[in-house]
Amino acid sequence: MDFFAPVLDGFGTVMDPTNLLYCLVGVVIGMLVGVLPGLGPAATIAILLPLTYGIEPVTAIIMLAGIFYGAQYGGTITSVLLRLPGEASSVVTVFDGYVMAKQGRAGTALGIAAIGSFAGATVSIIGLTFLAPLVASFALDFGPPEYAALALLGILLVATISGASKIKAIIAAAVGLLLATVGRDIFTGAERFTFGNLSMADGIDFAPLAMGLFGIGEILYNLEDRHRAVSAPIKVKRVWPSGKDIKQAAPAMGRGSLLGFFLGILPGGGATISSLVSYAVEKKVAKDPSRFGKGAIEGVAGPETANNAAATSSFIPLLTLGIPANGTMAIIFGALLIQGITPGPQLIGNDPELFWGVVNSMYIGNILLLLMAIPLVGVFIRILRIRAAILAPITVLITMLGAYTIRNSIFDVFLVVVFGALGYVMKKFGFEPGPLVLAFVLGSLLESNLRRSLLVLEGDLGGFFTRPISASLLIVFVIVALWPMLKSFIDKRKTNTLAVQVETEKEKV
Repeated sequence: MDFFAPVLDGFGTVMDPTNLLYCLVGVVIGMLVGVLPGLGPAATIAILLPLTYGIEPVTAIIMLAGIFYGAQYGGTITSVLLRLPGEASSVVTVFDGYVMAKQGRAGTALGIAAIGSFAGATVSIIGLTFLAPLVASFALDFGPPEYAALALLGILLVATISGASKIKAIIAAAVGLLLATVGRDIFTGAERFTFGNLSMADGIDFAPLAMGLFGIGEILYNLEDRHRAVSAPIKVKRVWPSGKDIKQAAPAMGRGSLLGFFLGILPGGGATISSLVSYAVEKKVAKDPSRFGKGAIEGVAGPETANNAAATSSFIPLLTLGIPANGTMAIIFGALLIQGITPGPQLIGNDPELFWGVVNSMYIGNILLLLMAIPLVGVFIRILRIRAAILAPITVLITMLGAYTIRNSIFDVFLVVVFGALGYVMKKFGFEPGPLVLAFVLGSLLESNLRRSLLVLEGDLGGFFTRPISASLLIVFVIVALWPMLKSFIDKRKTNTLAVQVETEKEKV
């Protein structure tokens, strides 16, 4: 009963009318963001960061979490009806979802996506409820050396697992680490990279960085891509799938739930990778793989279930270890810090109302998504017809006003413009902003804990390997760092061995 008492109290927190309202607002905004191609939950959360200053921490995070998992389903609507993924995690849904729509089964595809999204999220929330406290209790043994090793591993994993070029991801992460050092040294008080500017003395604030890179940068990049024509949406006839459709899709939903849950926990994993892996698995286990790409319902059910499960489970490393698993989690991490809350092992014990309130709000949010998914399709399709030339200036204006109101600082507005230009250039040349933001967030954690560790260990780096947890994390770090070279060496050995076998066979002949 000791375990379930705070869980039940968390439901009491969620059922507060204000929290329920913001949960509804979050999932509706999330669906809207998913429908609008290019904007994405990370950019939206970054733009809305200033709004979180005036509301309670638990209410703010419930809303931001709703935006994140709500966007996963919103992207499905345009993928199925317009062959235009609203979210990166919905790209795979286009393969079979759009074909189903052309076959007159658009309602079936959307219905299966809604049911799968709900099932995957629910399984993931249950896993989060039971696994998060175990991870947090284990992490209570963490000291500065363990946190330093964990932050280092998190930065490397995100940089190397990123969907972009590994070299570009590492460069972006290095820039993020450099930006994290700007400001006064926390130990000596010396100013670093401030160039004599007093506004830089306290370091670069997270909000202008995120709002510029994800908000302004994305808007500029997508305005350049306005030539993408949006065709007339396919009409939705029968809304819900039949019992036969659900029976056929159920195994894919089960596999997608488990895949999404475990891949979402991994740094750099997240909804996009989970949907891709799920589609590949479904095609592999299918009796007739040739059906995929021709309207296979499993090609919609598996990926849609997996991306929602991953969106939920990615909260585990954030809330229990203080390590964001992806770019959007880094934005939510920043929102928590803005509210004066430090995610980590102590969060469950020190602020159970917030922790269980956020976790349990996901049950309510996913029920709301299931109920609203189909009825709001027509509304979202009409919104798609609004020209980017109208939406973009309004979004930029809101972003700039938000940046100014955080600290009533013109300098913050200037930073948003600078980072917006940087975000545009990065996207233009194939650099993802995610690794930069993650490295920026983890950079201060890495530096402070590394220097505390060296003080405790009296400058002996070998001390990291005398502590079991930090030693294990550093060994994993070395393996991940060297894996590309090891894989290349193994592949080369296999190729040489195969060549020798071929030559031997020729000589025998």
